[in-house]
Amino acid sequence: MPGIYIHIPFCKQACHYCDFHFSTSLNNKQAFILALKKEISMRKDYLGGSEIDTIYFGGGTPSLLNGSELMEIYSSLKEHFRISSTAEITLEANPDDLLPERLSELRQSPVNRLSIGIQSFREEDLRWMNRAHTSEEAERCVKQAQDAGFTNITIDLIYGIPGLGDEDWRKNLQKAFALDIQHISAYSLTVEARTALAKFVKEGSSPAPDDERSAEQFRIMKEEMRWHDFVQYEISNFGKQGFFSRHNSSYWKGEPYLGLGPSAHSYNTVSRQWNKSNNNVYIRSVEAGKPEMEIEVLHLIQQYNEYVMTGLRTMWGCDLAWIRERFGPELAAHCLEESEFYIQKGLLVQREEKLLLTEEGMLFADRIASDLFQELITEK
Repeated sequence: MPGIYIHIPFCKQACHYCDFHFSTSLNNKQAFILALKKEISMRKDYLGGSEIDTIYFGGGTPSLLNGSELMEIYSSLKEHFRISSTAEITLEANPDDLLPERLSELRQSPVNRLSIGIQSFREEDLRWMNRAHTSEEAERCVKQAQDAGFTNITIDLIYGIPGLGDEDWRKNLQKAFALDIQHISAYSLTVEARTALAKFVKEGSSPAPDDERSAEQFRIMKEEMRWHDFVQYEISNFGKQGFFSRHNSSYWKGEPYLGLGPSAHSYNTVSRQWNKSNNNVYIRSVEAGKPEMEIEVLHLIQQYNEYVMTGLRTMWGCDLAWIRERFGPELAAHCLEESEFYIQKGLLVQREEKLLLTEEGMLFADRIASDLFQELITEK
């Protein structure tokens, strides 16, 4: 079933590595909420009346919304969409926002899953990333969320940080396991253009991430996750059984979704569209009844390429039978033919009709996927 993503474009401060759309000014927060509610009503038919299985408040920092603001948005969603009684409703949050009174307020809301942006339990890493919280706050907020009654909690961690040794990374993971949470998303540090980190690396004031160190910490993570009964159901995502992210899994499986708010993307299986990444432009254009966005109609080959790119990253892999049914026998034959090289190299394995990355292959997922793509040739 489809899902809804809501981008909350506000943060207390800018993390050095982040390239997501946000503003550190909250001056137009109320105007944004009004525009968001209007966009919700304007786009109520995008998903064709299907029941909504997941709602994801991302950003930015959605935990900057107070309880009444969150309920105002949710009430608007409920007015215009059929929301499943068992819907997974996730709120991204920073540790410094999750004080006991705030957690109590959230427990009274429809939110039933917290995604906490911890990133690291080491003070050195948090200062280097310019995070707003401390290591002590990171541990305390998870325990307080559990005390408040939240039983579905995921945290984000980052590895490959300059100065983060392998043993430091193991200790980070052990702290996460000791908190008895249900899900962990862990990402290798990357240098994105137009971020403070990109500027620091260019100037030489910070070293670039070490690919070999990141690869080793990826292996350490996989080993530790297995020992602690976490299933790697996507390259960067590990969950206990029954606690895989339903929202993100729908992305990887090619399900349709609606994105609301500035910079948010939507997908209906045949086209993709995205809102302008500018808060003021978003507010003005929605108020005028014409949300400023771009739309790309996807050729069948582009749809195939996207399926390969996302499917290959998951434990479910690429389904050749599905490719044959959805995209045609020629693309299925192409996929199988191009995969043969990586099967021989031990980076891919074929199990009946499924193509799956091996443990070593996960380190080269993007390269392998791109080689399985079919080139789209357009007439000039």
